[in-house]
Amino acid sequence: MRAARALVCATVALPLLAGCAGSDGGESPTSLPPLPARATAAATAGAGPITDPARLKAALLTTTDLPTGFAPLADPVQDLGLPPAPEYDAADRSSTDPQACAAVLREVADQAPGSTARAVARFGGPDFTSIDIDAASYPDGGAAAALNRVQDTLSGCTEYRGTDADGFEVQYRLGGLDQPAVGDASVAVRLLTSSDGVTMTSDVIIAQVGSTLVQLVASGQQPIGQDLLTRLARTAADRVGAAAPV
Repeated sequence: MRAARALVCATVALPLLAGCAGSDGGESPTSLPPLPARATAAATAGAGPITDPARLKAALLTTTDLPTGFAPLADPVQDLGLPPAPEYDAADRSSTDPQACAAVLREVADQAPGSTARAVARFGGPDFTSIDIDAASYPDGGAAAALNRVQDTLSGCTEYRGTDADGFEVQYRLGGLDQPAVGDASVAVRLLTSSDGVTMTSDVIIAQVGSTLVQLVASGQQPIGQDLLTRLARTAADRVGAAAPV
């Protein structure tokens, strides 16, 4: 089994769940409401794009904003300066069907290229929980187009399946999440990811803040409290908005 499997329990964005069994948490929800009505992106941004990645990174959430027990997850290459992980002898058997759904919960800048700056912060917590936030800033109305593109992907991926790098089957179901609006426009969804009898829940808010798109993903075997999710998303939106040039 690859070393990467040990990292999956920190973030459901990687569909390797078989190694996450053993938590004492209760069962995740098994039913989902339909996706929410499509959010209308703000075509005219109130603030210009952020062009400095360090400035955008500084506007993201930190551990002081999160519940007790969360700590940053460093990227071995970008944050620690380590060489990329070596190739393994075993072939990568990961797949997604339909392939377009592999974009679900990827960083916004990867889903919608053309950003002037991008940033991400990932945090791991107790009992295989994680909170991830990423942001991408766009010129010339690009944030509205990016939000529309993300929503196009979500609307086509309410149910899909795949395999992880070791070939374990993974099932995904995507539905709506009742959350207050955040920023200039926002959409909230819940993704259930199941493999080998384990289901992880990812509650997601994607918000347009001026020329920037912010994505917040909270994952675990139990859903995050919706009041907490709203507070975190609004804090993130406020900070990104304050960091943008007028």
